[in-house]
Amino acid sequence: MSSVQREELCSLIPHAGSMCLLDAVEQWDDDGIVCHTLSHRRADNPLRGAEGLAAVHGVEYGAQAMAVHGGLLARRAGARLPSGYLAALRDVRLHAARLDEVDAPLQVRAVRLMAEGGNLMYRIEVSVAGRVLVEARVTVADMSGRTQ
Repeated sequence: MSSVQREELCSLIPHAGSMCLLDAVEQWDDDGIVCHTLSHRRADNPLRGAEGLAAVHGVEYGAQAMAVHGGLLARRAGARLPSGYLAALRDVRLHAARLDEVDAPLQVRAVRLMAEGGNLMYRIEVSVAGRVLVEARVTVADMSGRTQ
């Protein structure tokens, strides 16, 4: 489907300002999404520490791509994506130490593996020029059924 630019993309996730890490959606369909970003190079990246931006933060990039995908699917259906929380990370593989040292745009891909109500499981991948930097399986649970 058509591309989505930053302002619209940020309206689909529960993050604003510099915490909205993705710049644009390249493509999406029922099964997944591909986004890109240069936020890993920005000095105001809120995940960046004194040593730079660690590769493990790529999981947040993937989680945001998941949220954008879910938001686009929900919007197409005339609904809103329910609030969720990160329930599990599995098979996390870091193929780089840091993301801030990568000069080119990051490509962030999220492929939906399972969707049951607001419970979702995706395979995420952060890469640059075909080289995978971070990959994981991420599960998000629907907060609407959660007791406090």
